[in-house]
Amino acid sequence: MARRTELYARHVALNGRMIDFAGWLLPVQYPTGPIEEHHTVRRAAGLFDIDHMGQIVVRGPDALPFLQHVLTADISRMATGEARYSLVCYDDGGVVDDVFVYRLPDRYFIAINAANVEKDTLWFRYHVGRFQATVENVSEETYMLALQGPQAEAILQKLTPAQLDKLPFHRATESKVAGVPTLIGRTGYTGEDGFELFFPREKATLLWDGLMEAGAPLGLKPIGLAARDSLRFEPKLPLYGQEISATINPLEAGLGWAVSFEKGEFVGRGALLKVRLEGPQRKLVGLEMVDRGVPRHGYAVALDGRTIGEVTTGMYAPTPGKYLALAFVPPTQAAIGTEVQVMIRGEAKRARVVKTPFYTPAYRRQPA
Repeated sequence: MARRTELYARHVALNGRMIDFAGWLLPVQYPTGPIEEHHTVRRAAGLFDIDHMGQIVVRGPDALPFLQHVLTADISRMATGEARYSLVCYDDGGVVDDVFVYRLPDRYFIAINAANVEKDTLWFRYHVGRFQATVENVSEETYMLALQGPQAEAILQKLTPAQLDKLPFHRATESKVAGVPTLIGRTGYTGEDGFELFFPREKATLLWDGLMEAGAPLGLKPIGLAARDSLRFEPKLPLYGQEISATINPLEAGLGWAVSFEKGEFVGRGALLKVRLEGPQRKLVGLEMVDRGVPRHGYAVALDGRTIGEVTTGMYAPTPGKYLALAFVPPTQAAIGTEVQVMIRGEAKRARVVKTPFYTPAYRRQPA
């Protein structure tokens, strides 16, 4: 039976359409619909209940060498208060999960994907071995909200003494929000500026209500899973099980920037080094539909009647207003402008390879 978050009653009262996602009942959309929700986050701000996500805390004298061993990123280069994206890999280079690591004064705090909480916890504990480090799953007592969009800072600043204008992208601070001790990370999964908030579970309703009230004059709305997916898709942010998985390595997925070969040995390094030296067998590219049709996850990509790849994510992208997809194809068919076909209900629909990301994230834009 699917679990309910602390905010289930709030979502129902807002007429959210609830679905089972990774074992949790979560709102997929609200009455205005996912396209309007998507635009709300791009133009103003959205609030996401993401308590289905998991969290792990790593402590101990060997916490750093342990994380260097199990993560692909160079954690030794992180300053206190920094947040960094990393991958956890199997020995063969496939991906266990993608995570966000926060280096805090007395511990490392790691946000993990909902479907992988149990697996990740077991994987981390299995690899502790000789390291003097502890791995604690704090998912049950920790609640997670995301506040995303150009008005996010102005909204959150009403409720916290933290100087948010002094908190750069991919940095974190421990402060209070609405009087509640909160880890504030300037991170997110939408391509917009914003924050991810971690705080005690029993304070979920207090913070949700406080943020919604503070954000109402600035256009804040609750956002469901459907818009969360389109928001992350446009800036090409990967989803576990689609762009990355146990059978997809980071270099194929265009995530080589999150792999530090120079730091020394880590789980999966040998296999990934082989891919780096020989070149990946497939490449993640963007596709724009030429013919009418909606590309979906799992649809075959074809060329001259033969299957050459597969769509990982596809949909109508609200910001550019186009039907787009991410797909794996051979490197020889990955050049911009290459024409392929997406097999939609048995029919070959024309598409062409286009530049990604489909939307430039706020943190990559040049200041005016």
